[in-house]
Amino acid sequence: MPFQNLRHGATRAIRQPKSRAVASGLSMLALGMLAACTTPAPQSGTSAPFYPLPPSGQPAPPVAQPPAPPKPQAIFVRPASGRTIAGFDANKNKGLDIAGNPGDPIVAAADGRVVYVGGELRGYGNMVIVQHNDTFLTAYAHTRTILVKEKDVVRQGQKIAEMGNSDADRVKLHFEIRKQGVAVDPEPYLNGTLR
Repeated sequence: MPFQNLRHGATRAIRQPKSRAVASGLSMLALGMLAACTTPAPQSGTSAPFYPLPPSGQPAPPVAQPPAPPKPQAIFVRPASGRTIAGFDANKNKGLDIAGNPGDPIVAAADGRVVYVGGELRGYGNMVIVQHNDTFLTAYAHTRTILVKEKDVVRQGQKIAEMGNSDADRVKLHFEIRKQGVAVDPEPYLNGTLR
């Protein structure tokens, strides 16, 4: 349809409406059609508009990066601040050995109830066991001083013992996580990889 005929038809539709609602709808339609008809068509051989890069020597504008996903929250905290001197090995080491000095604080890895305090288990020395729920227990071995007693409720981060070398060749904390009675590698639970 030639441009003049299209514009003439749209203008006539606006001037001779059958009702206000129809007139309003036709007006919007007509304006849209007029805008489409009056936009110059791209000339053959020309390309779409482009956005130039900044002059050489100038940095490109920053590109917005999506926010990083939040780091998973660990359910257990590290029970002592020393470095790990022996990692988990299902056959030889049922937990982590953490270095320290005599008297360094040992904290509860999570909220729970103390279910064992004593030194009867050979190879563990003075030890505390905390039950956290029906799934998890944690054990803290080779302590020098124990600051809690059986049936005490403890909170995550609460000091429960001091590091020592009872039944060990050096000062250290032997820390275990037991999942339904089975020793598991504590590291993924301490860093939030597993829950």
